[in-house]
Amino acid sequence: MIEPGQGIPSITIKQATADGVSDVNPAELFAGKKVVMFTLPGAFTPTCSAKHLPGFVAKLPELEAQGVDIVACLSVNDAFVMKAWAEQHGALGKIAMLADGNGEFSKALGIDVDLSKGGMGTRCRRGLLRFETGKLNSIDMEAPGQFEVSSAEACLVGLQK
Repeated sequence: MIEPGQGIPSITIKQATADGVSDVNPAELFAGKKVVMFTLPGAFTPTCSAKHLPGFVAKLPELEAQGVDIVACLSVNDAFVMKAWAEQHGALGKIAMLADGNGEFSKALGIDVDLSKGGMGTRCRRGLLRFETGKLNSIDMEAPGQFEVSSAEACLVGLQK
């Protein structure tokens, strides 16, 4: 798993935007920025849709007030699903919706998880990563089935330390 002080892996994935889908390299997107990236197993899944994404949309002004330049959401979904999900939650154009369709970026970060028993295949673990100037500052990954350390509220507490 990526550790504090390490750089962001340079891998091209997809980003869903109001203009459609485009290639993006998170290492380049995050360069020189203060970034909060929350990671989750899947768009339209219960906790992700009821709490995770909506929490970050609601707390975006407070995160920006703490100096966060980019709030990003990473999931192992295709970019079209991420775009539809972002539209449904009013996140499009506010949250950087990163679609790691093949799970390559998640694997490079060491946060991939096999959820085949539940019919979901390889996904990304639920968590929260904070980057500054291209390096990881902190990483908090949830225990299976939990939603405690990666919420927008927990992120704000961590930023104030």
